Amino acid sequence: MSGIQNATNPVICSISPANWTFTVVPVYVMAIAVVGIVLNFFVLMVFILHKKACTVAEIYLSNLAAADLLLVSFLPFWAVNVYRYYNWTFGVVLCKTVNVSILMNVYCSIFFLVLVSIDRYLALVFPLSHGKLRGTVCAKVACFLVWLAGFLLSLPALIHREIRTVPGSNSTFCSVNPASTTTLIDCMIFVFGFVIPISIITFCTFKILKALRNRIAEGLNAQKKDHKATTLVLAVLLAFLFCWVPFYLNKIPTVLRDKHILTDCTSQYILYISGNIFTYLAFFNSVLNPILYVIVGKNFRKKAKDLFTRRKDNLNPTLSRSSIHTFLSRRVKSLD
Repeated sequence: MSGIQNATNPVICSISPANWTFTVVPVYVMAIAVVGIVLNFFVLMVFILHKKACTVAEIYLSNLAAADLLLVSFLPFWAVNVYRYYNWTFGVVLCKTVNVSILMNVYCSIFFLVLVSIDRYLALVFPLSHGKLRGTVCAKVACFLVWLAGFLLSLPALIHREIRTVPGSNSTFCSVNPASTTTLIDCMIFVFGFVIPISIITFCTFKILKALRNRIAEGLNAQKKDHKATTLVLAVLLAFLFCWVPFYLNKIPTVLRDKHILTDCTSQYILYISGNIFTYLAFFNSVLNPILYVIVGKNFRKKAKDLFTRRKDNLNPTLSRSSIHTFLSRRVKSLD
């Protein structure tokens, strides 16, 4: 999402990536892709195939896993692109699709965290009211609206991403054209993908922590289910902030560069390096989320265990019937 070809400064700076960029970065991105696909697919299968219906929080988290799966599924193209020295060889359709998938993940991930924060806020601060707003039907409608909003906000990338050929060479780049659209996309990401959602999340998190503290002070025990869900949500929120906040904050100097305010080559080089590092750190969040579900999410671990136990029993029906027969035989003997 950041690169040499996006710079629009009149000052021409020679910024060449280090040679290790074209070997280390592709391996890192490909590893994120493979591990992320496996883990997020596993999370979705647990939520979808388990016999118990998902709670509202689980609906939001499963959609978050779907957004992460969307991102990591297209990262192999990104890895190959970097390996080939940013020479894009996959055509214009994938040029647009890969970048739209990344942008949709940027928006949808934080929007789903906004929804799950609001759900925890209503559950702990207003436990006896707003029942309809915390219903599964409303949750599914909200998820649909998030996907729609994510797609609409990604339209500038879909419309303006093009393949451009470098004069005097056979290299082609997948970049935004006109370059001024880059500033629009960065501003949209910063406002709609960071400032507004983070404000809502901060407010909800503050109220959630205050409600939990008040309950502890008053000697009241919240339902275990609410405590478990809230702990998982807070862990996911912290992971998101750790991985994504640097990416969002980096948009500020990026816009200053595009507006020709930051013009010196040193600033441009630092911005180029930080942009890449923060982008790859953000990718890691798509792997970290499913790991947190397993480590922190007790309900998720229980669902996964139940699902695999049920699948094991289905694969060994003879053993199950034998165990039942043995149990019944012992019961008959004891009655005799």
